[in-house]
Amino acid sequence: MSSGHETFWSARYRDAGDEYLFGTAPNSFLAGQAERFSAGMRVLSVADGEGRNAVWLAEQGCEVTATEISPVALEKARKLARAKQVVVEFVQADILDWAWPQEAYDAVVGIFIQFVGPDDRERLFAGMQGAVRPGGRLFLHGYTPKQLEYRTGGPSSLENLYTRSMLEAAFSGWEIETLREHEDVIAEGCGHAGKSALIDLVARKPVA
Repeated sequence: MSSGHETFWSARYRDAGDEYLFGTAPNSFLAGQAERFSAGMRVLSVADGEGRNAVWLAEQGCEVTATEISPVALEKARKLARAKQVVVEFVQADILDWAWPQEAYDAVVGIFIQFVGPDDRERLFAGMQGAVRPGGRLFLHGYTPKQLEYRTGGPSSLENLYTRSMLEAAFSGWEIETLREHEDVIAEGCGHAGKSALIDLVARKPVA
């Protein structure tokens, strides 16, 4: 496990104190996909942070596994799950060095996981894609390069940001159900706040 990444993120979550760095409400893109989640679905939330998205998925009745590298974030995530009276399987893991379960989930969710640069992105996407069962979906939400003009959250490195063509290429063998670039004002704790340049992807894995 990368101690550097763990130290960086733990410091960020610790500095937020009792507050949640990105709030406790689910990401708005994910919440907007509620009709695609139902009771009993097996869902993996990748690099889930302090639990806001995993907990919301559990509230929809899903059987949720959430990975996160920071033990500080995981402690806050477990606290949130208890407060919301839901069960989530929280796993401390570095997603760049993790044995991804194969075809184990009905859906895999990645919300603002752009700390991963181009050298590792192909490997990350391959791990996420492999974890989705045939006919299942992958949900991805992040920032476009225009976000560098707003600086209201996300990475400062251009190469970490998503473009339409990048995601079309990465999911070329899948059925792309949603691929939308847009701008919106978001309020997710102190970590993401203000006008933002966003991109949404929903892709379905082929059955055969």
